[in-house]
Amino acid sequence: MELETLWYEQRGFVAVVTLNRPDRHNSFNEVMQDELRRVWQAIKADDTVRAVVLTAAGPKAFCTGIDRSDIPVTEDQFFFDPFTYDDPGKLIGPRSQELWKPVIAAVNGMACGGAFYLLGESDIIIAAEHATFFDPHVTYGMPAVFEPILMSARMPFGELMRMTLTGNAERISAETAQRMGLVSEVVPADQLLDTAVALAESIAANPPAAVQASLRTIWAARDLTPQQLQAVGNLFLAPAMTVDNLAEGQAVFSSGNRAKPRVR
Repeated sequence: MELETLWYEQRGFVAVVTLNRPDRHNSFNEVMQDELRRVWQAIKADDTVRAVVLTAAGPKAFCTGIDRSDIPVTEDQFFFDPFTYDDPGKLIGPRSQELWKPVIAAVNGMACGGAFYLLGESDIIIAAEHATFFDPHVTYGMPAVFEPILMSARMPFGELMRMTLTGNAERISAETAQRMGLVSEVVPADQLLDTAVALAESIAANPPAAVQASLRTIWAARDLTPQQLQAVGNLFLAPAMTVDNLAEGQAVFSSGNRAKPRVR
């Protein structure tokens, strides 16, 4: 797959997708938008990929959102029928492309604005010690809408409100992000990618049907009431409960081989 703005590497069952515009703080232009969509679709169709690590090149930024120099934001965009407005970031995340394989975001440096299209649709976020999170929209006279919508299930209400309304005046440290539950682990920058890949490998070692069914169930739980989820739970359970899938799991159990758990 030829890519201009991304690096793509497969390590066993794990795909590593790297945003590769460090000179532009890994902001997304139209090329990156298209390439992200294509990569998610390719991973979805590739049974040899069981988990994904999403990270970025360079130590300064994970992603700073839309590249305004490449995708000009003009007043004309906001004065036509609002019901036809296509937000430039809404199709760049893995869930927007119906990818239901685990995605671990490894955040190195700044993650702000449109970065939340990616983080909001990732399953697990880990961060380098110097990573920061903020949303500058209101500072520059723009309402923050789609980004906080995506992050509303990942951040406590008050923390999301504070980040959104302070704009560029505050940044959330990796330590604070972990304390609020946005980030599950904080590591030194030189350990970030290895930690993320090791986590992805531990997930990919499990039978994939069980992983993907569990993943879809947990995402559905964000949108459904407990009663609704109980009513449709068998729909998530059934595809993974085949004879072959259960036999794969039983073979793992019967082998007596047990992974040495990592305590964090």
